[in-house]
Amino acid sequence: MSYYDQIEIEDMTFDPTTQIFTYPCPCGDRFQVYIDDLFDGEEAAVCPSCSLMIQVIFEKEDLVEFYQEAGMPLPEPIVV
Repeated sequence: MSYYDQIEIEDMTFDPTTQIFTYPCPCGDRFQVYIDDLFDGEEAAVCPSCSLMIQVIFEKEDLVEFYQEAGMPLPEPIVV
């Protein structure tokens, strides 16, 4: 997968209401990724207005504070 850039999660903005991390895109819109998608192993944030993607650099433990900020429990693993 080809990424436009690599961005540390600390440099992104988290909205606890929508549970989305965002980062400015050169096209004028914003890259977006849901916290649950990151928790599930996704590392790409996509811009909805153009074809660019960034790689979000983070450790799963980094997400705990954002779940707490949103007042949400950590997701439970799904047993199949």
